[in-house]
Amino acid sequence: METLGGHAARQVLRLCESAGLSGADSAEYARTLLTVLGPVAERSLDLPPDDSSFLSDDHTPVEFSLAFVPDGEPTLRVLLEPGYGAGSLAENGRTGLRAVREMAQRWGFDTKRLDELEDLFFPPSPQGPLALWCALELVPGGVPKVKVYLNPAASGQERSADTVREALRRLGHRQAFAALPEGDRHLFFALDLGHWDEPRVKVYLAHHDLSATEAAGLCRLDGGPGPGEVTSFFRMAAGHGTDADADDIDAAYGAQSPGLVRRPFQSCHAFTETATGRPSGFTLYIPVRDYARDDGEALDRAVAVLGRHGMDAAPLVRSLSAVTARPLQDGVGLIAYLGLAHQQGRPPRVTAYISSEAYEVRPPAAAAAPLTAALL
Repeated sequence: METLGGHAARQVLRLCESAGLSGADSAEYARTLLTVLGPVAERSLDLPPDDSSFLSDDHTPVEFSLAFVPDGEPTLRVLLEPGYGAGSLAENGRTGLRAVREMAQRWGFDTKRLDELEDLFFPPSPQGPLALWCALELVPGGVPKVKVYLNPAASGQERSADTVREALRRLGHRQAFAALPEGDRHLFFALDLGHWDEPRVKVYLAHHDLSATEAAGLCRLDGGPGPGEVTSFFRMAAGHGTDADADDIDAAYGAQSPGLVRRPFQSCHAFTETATGRPSGFTLYIPVRDYARDDGEALDRAVAVLGRHGMDAAPLVRSLSAVTARPLQDGVGLIAYLGLAHQQGRPPRVTAYISSEAYEVRPPAAAAAPLTAALL
């Protein structure tokens, strides 16, 4: 009988091997994944998903990602929903908190910053699509770096901005909220916990029907990416043409180039210092699965983006093969997002988010005329 935990653990083992981690580290991280998932890891995949998890399109409570940098090996991460299958959003949150605190005891870090926010993000009757997600950065040594993702709409979507503002204030970032650009809604509030050189607080925003030109105006990071870098990434990842097509796109649409009208574009704004309120990091996310015909096309875009930033795409190709044996043309969603991150003092990163697809493979989209053809 195939189980959720068995499926995901095998993927972790193969991904760790592909990422160059040792056999001992790979086995330890597979055990960690099973521990964090808890009893639901034993659930048969012959049964439908136990929860409508917001973490992935097919409701698998696991997602992988590879973060690429120039002239270096990519970093493997796994995102988990510890409270998956808990039966209610409130119990989901309580289970997630217990799991994080158990990690803190096991790996010797404190949860003080998370504890200070518990009443904001874990009310008695929470709302919204999630309670707590946990991301593990799988570094050599078998002890991951830990991040948590919380729901700003836990007390209602109408109060999400106030929740984010208060959370930033409690953590000492009193001026940070004013530095955020406008967005259509606050998606996530994230914290680095444990052994980080510069622990971050991150705010994620959704932007509906956003164009490449508008995306270029979202960055509040001093020395961040220029408009050309942002618009190039946006167009390449979303399938709006390459840099060579930019003049034709702008001529056809004027200042308002095509926007993302299906799943929204996301931006993330990271804060590390509390004195100025200025962000120290800025990331853009394109939901490539909603703007590609199939995963073959999505991979082509990822390879192009990585190549533009001087990064080797071979580890991504190996990682997709480690996750699934299906032909890329048979589905769309294996590559869920492409992200471009800038952090002060560090080279840019490109991140590819990879779906586990434990429950379902999303069928390819109907073929559509390429944008460049529509301009002729």
